[in-house]
Amino acid sequence: MALTENPRVPTVVTVSWFRRKDYQLLTVGLSTYSSDDRFLVEHTRHLGNWALRIKNARKEDEGLYECQISTHPPQSIFIELRIVEAAAEILEAPDLHIDEGSTLRLECKLKRATESPLYVFWYHEDRMVNYDQEDGISVSTNKLTSSVLTVRNATARHGGNYTCAPANARQSSVYVHVLKGT
Repeated sequence: MALTENPRVPTVVTVSWFRRKDYQLLTVGLSTYSSDDRFLVEHTRHLGNWALRIKNARKEDEGLYECQISTHPPQSIFIELRIVEAAAEILEAPDLHIDEGSTLRLECKLKRATESPLYVFWYHEDRMVNYDQEDGISVSTNKLTSSVLTVRNATARHGGNYTCAPANARQSSVYVHVLKGT
């Protein structure tokens, strides 16, 4: 997470970042004054940019941040940081009923993701099934938006809990009921 404002800042001034909710000084110039090592400043000298970087930003990092430039009088720019949690959503959840012999298709949509996950794992009960081709399972992923698990000719053994677990989002589950024909 980077908080950036892009006024061209001359190199003879000092840029400081503050967290306003507790008036904590985070950085001055290239030095970090926070005991929390997730905070650091990145400076692009030729552009005059000073970015506050927060590694692994958390909900409690939300709030107002101030970038202060040591001109006379000092100038400040305020940035509001809001944290959103990415989440997976299986469209068919919480329960899906299918007939034996039909195709099971589960689509997992990624909501509020700011970047593509490194991976999306699918679990049937407690077993990861992304590569279970011999059981008729295939998984396809559309980078940032969704992942689809497909089982052709579903049988009773394909019933149970399925979980979509992206690397960078809260997981989602669905319970599949495979119904025997009469």
